[in-house]
Parts: sequence; C-alpha cells; structure tokens
Amino acid sequence: MIYNLDKINEMAEGDEDFIASVISVFLEEVPEDLEGLERAIGNRDHENVYKLAHKIKPNVDILGMEQTRDRALEIETLGKNEASMEEIEEKFPLLKKDVLQVVAELKKDFDL
Repeated sequence: MIYNLDKINEMAEGDEDFIASVISVFLEEVPEDLEGLERAIGNRDHENVYKLAHKIKPNVDILGMEQTRDRALEIETLGKNEASMEEIEEKFPLLKKDVLQVVAELKKDFDL
C-alpha cells in the first residue's frame, strides 16, 4: 500500500463521511488531471504541465503519498521553469504508475 489515511483521519476526527468524500474527490479528479497532464506533456505545454502537476500535488499529499507528492512537485517545478520536456517525460511514468495503483487500491479497499 503506497497510501495512508493518517492525515485524513486526523482532519476528519472520526467523520467517516468526510473520509469518503476526500476519497471520492481523489478518485474523480486525480485520474482526469493525470490524463490532462499526459496530454500537456505530449503537446509540450509547459504552462499546463505546471498547473496540472500543481493540482495533483495536494491530492496525493493528503493520502500520505510522499514519494508521489515529490514527483508531482518535480514535474510542477520543471513545467514552471520550462525545463526540458524530455526530463518531464522521464519523470511522468512513475507518477502515473503510483496514482493508478492507488486508484485501484482505494477502489478495492473501499468497495467503490
């Protein structure tokens, strides 16, 4: 398991509906943002690479996905600095793999 619910549990203070809501938002938004990020990379669109990586970052952070957050931050910074798209392309597959793995785990763990 590459996610943990410690941060959400701390924020929720026992509110199961809040936890379910955060997970639902993650499952709804992050895969879409990931697809958008992949398109932005393909289109060599630094601005949208930056914006989408920036948007993904807090969503993976709240699920305790530290390494994934770090990867999103790296891609965000590279997009912001209009760095080499090859470098961004090199880092993206690990971000995608982690996010898709967590999406699958959350669906399984929460029967969604």
